[in-house]
Amino acid sequence: MNQGVAGSDVVIDVRGLNKHFGSNHAVKDLALTVRRGEIFGFLGPNGSGKTTSIRMLCGLLTPDSGEGTCLGLDIVRDTREIKRQVGYMTQRFSFWEDLTIRENLRFVARMYGLNDGAGRAEGDLDHLGLIQSADKLAGALSGGWKQRLALAACLLHEPQLLLLDEPTAGVDPKARRDFWDELHALAARGITVLVSTHYMDEAERCHKLGYILDGRLLAQGTAKEIVASQSLVTWAVTGDDLSALADRLRKLSSVEQVAAFGSTLHVTGADAARLDADLAPLKAEQGGHWQRIDPGLEDVFIHLMRAAGAEETTAAAA
Repeated sequence: MNQGVAGSDVVIDVRGLNKHFGSNHAVKDLALTVRRGEIFGFLGPNGSGKTTSIRMLCGLLTPDSGEGTCLGLDIVRDTREIKRQVGYMTQRFSFWEDLTIRENLRFVARMYGLNDGAGRAEGDLDHLGLIQSADKLAGALSGGWKQRLALAACLLHEPQLLLLDEPTAGVDPKARRDFWDELHALAARGITVLVSTHYMDEAERCHKLGYILDGRLLAQGTAKEIVASQSLVTWAVTGDDLSALADRLRKLSSVEQVAAFGSTLHVTGADAARLDADLAPLKAEQGGHWQRIDPGLEDVFIHLMRAAGAEETTAAAA
């Protein structure tokens, strides 16, 4: 088998991964390389294939086709060993609500068969700031505290790879920020993190990103690389009666997106010359202030969704 990218710093190296569920082609020719100490973010709408991709990488699902390695182990033949070396955090809280935080961690430690499991549990409680609440029932915890418990359980067996499936859904902003600070601390220690998220601010905190839609990875790289690859043009406009202006802008063929951000409209298109020509009469009107700005990740992802939808429409009509 082709071993792909060489080097001991490669943690995930897969190509051509496919997975079907009946007639649903959930993941299509996934190719991905993730290096040690990277935080790699998977973005995409619900049902896009993020969770299925993560489960194939950690040995919970067998791909229908494709090849690759995770932590130097074959993702098809070595699934049992991969699962022992990976920390996986599911979307839903999956611990025992009638046990305390401490009891949950000690139970998980026994499931892993860890030597000095009680000591490992106490160490994680201390490291993640759970000591003061260790005797609280898990069912009584807030979303942020449940998240801390889930992360602590993921780290008990000292994995070198964390796979986190939308770990901050339903968590308040401060808990989300604290969680991401902890992820960066783990990455600094050489632990690799693969995380799926819907939040653009979280995406921007990842070292690298991949955008998946309808099972296909449409773009990957750093946030700057992904934005630059699409060559979008964005204008910010302020002024009077922005609602009426937005209606006029949406009728222009060169305008792909019009989005309100407080008292500012962001206007985005893919063809700079056409967009400038169409906007020129509006810019000449009194009462508006126009400024060219860098497009954001959200602009790029909406553009990718539109482009993929247009391709599907064209293919269906052919």
